[in-house]
Amino acid sequence: MRIIKEKTLTDYCRQSKYKLANDSLKAWGYEVKHSTWNNANELKLKYRNASIISSKRVVFNIKGNDYRLVVDIEYKLKIVFIVWFGTHEEYDRIDAKTIRYEN
Repeated sequence: MRIIKEKTLTDYCRQSKYKLANDSLKAWGYEVKHSTWNNANELKLKYRNASIISSKRVVFNIKGNDYRLVVDIEYKLKIVFIVWFGTHEEYDRIDAKTIRYEN
C-alpha cells in the first residue's frame, strides 16, 4: 500500500502532545507499506481492532488505543490517505464519518 500525505504523520509527531505516538506511527506506516489489502476484510485479518466506518474509511488504534488514526483507503489503487490523527479524547469530539483532511 502507498501512504498519501505520510508527512502529515511526521508533522503530528513533532507536536509535543503527540510525541509519544512517534514510534507506533512509524511501525504502523512500515506495516501498511508492506501490506496489500484488496478489501476491508483482508485489513481486519491484520488489524482486528481497526474500526471499519465505511467502504473506504477506517479508524486505527495507535499506541494501545491512546491515539486514533482516521484514513481513507482506495483498495483497488492500493492507496491509504491520512485524514486525521489525534488522542482518543480528541477523537471522541469528532465525527469519524465526515471529518476531512485539512492542511
